[in-house]
Amino acid sequence: MIKRSWVAIMLVIMIMLSACSNNAANGGNQDSEFVKDTAVDDKKMPEVYIERVPDASDFSYIYKDVKTLPHSDKYSDWGIDIRSSDISADNIMDRYDDLLYTNFDSKTKWPEKLPEGFYPEEVMDLYKDPGLNIRELHKSGITGKGVGIAILDQNLLVDHIEYKEQLRFYEEDEEYEGHSSAMHGPAVASIAVGKTVGVAPEADLYFIASSFGENIEGKFVYDYTAVAKNIERIIEINKELPLDRKIRVISISLGFREDNKGYVDFAKAVSDADKENIKVINVGTDSRKGIQFMGVGREPLSDSNNFSVYKPGLFWRDNVKFVFERSKNILIPMDFRCTASPTGQEDYAVYISGGMSWAVPYLAGTYALACQVNPEITYDQFVDIAYNTGETIMLKNSDGSEYKFEKIINPVKLIEKVKEKSE
Repeated sequence: MIKRSWVAIMLVIMIMLSACSNNAANGGNQDSEFVKDTAVDDKKMPEVYIERVPDASDFSYIYKDVKTLPHSDKYSDWGIDIRSSDISADNIMDRYDDLLYTNFDSKTKWPEKLPEGFYPEEVMDLYKDPGLNIRELHKSGITGKGVGIAILDQNLLVDHIEYKEQLRFYEEDEEYEGHSSAMHGPAVASIAVGKTVGVAPEADLYFIASSFGENIEGKFVYDYTAVAKNIERIIEINKELPLDRKIRVISISLGFREDNKGYVDFAKAVSDADKENIKVINVGTDSRKGIQFMGVGREPLSDSNNFSVYKPGLFWRDNVKFVFERSKNILIPMDFRCTASPTGQEDYAVYISGGMSWAVPYLAGTYALACQVNPEITYDQFVDIAYNTGETIMLKNSDGSEYKFEKIINPVKLIEKVKEKSE
């Protein structure tokens, strides 16, 4: 059960923003044939199954009235949203600070003149980097290859260039039938396994567009029954996979409460997954070692490979004391990320804040890297190593006093220690 109600609230905001976009962009229903991958020995490569190919979403009409860069509190949790907007006629030459806190995508239309230092394509490229020197691991062959990552989220743009080659399985619950792809699914998939955005760019991806409840009289009511069913579905799929291509982790960007419908079924499914050596990671996942994970922010346009730029995330910057008093933490990059966008197969979106939604697939991808290096590692062992190899930096409170900001996950040191223990 998630212990941080304010984290749950943030996740609800993210999910609902995505759901609104998905429902508004109702679209395609192209059925895909069952495909066998013949490029690799069938004994090594699982079959590919795509139940349906959702259309790309069109958000332009949602933002059709946004003709100028809105004035907003740039330090708010969500920032300024100009995704798929046309602000080409606006004069934004004196809006540099505001631009640093905008959510935009490949469909955003910009004025010809932009403030010095703000170049949208360069910003996207900068925010695609997973950070924390993970790309150095990729160069050394640590990419998650041979490890399966399953994700339960909203429906996927299955043909996006970030993950279409990694996608082994895609299935949907009935509520997504006929809908175009949502914002949330492509984002979390790309963070986990994206070829340029992702932490584990050669991991196998198994994705189920899962129901998390329903809207009743204008209020979203959680029901985890379908989530439990889909976890069990992943377990069954895993039993059919080769020993060297097993699913090791299920990523769910949501917190779960014991008082919601279906929680008992969800808890049983998580236990069943544990017995099959599959770890379910969701918002609020605890380790038996008393260590939890938390998403963190950083300065805009900063180098995500420099540990000194990290700081409390946008949505919890006013709750720093609470976060660090409650438990030991592993801090995971979260804010100022560029992910796959549902608006096109080669489209991307910049989000100044993803809530914990973006931290969960990042952690799942990092665990996949560890599983590639040592297939025998358990999640608790991984957490222990991640905490002990994490980085501590000093930050200042508003009164000038200092506090320890710890521990920022250090994937390079983590993998080095995992290698040592596997030898």
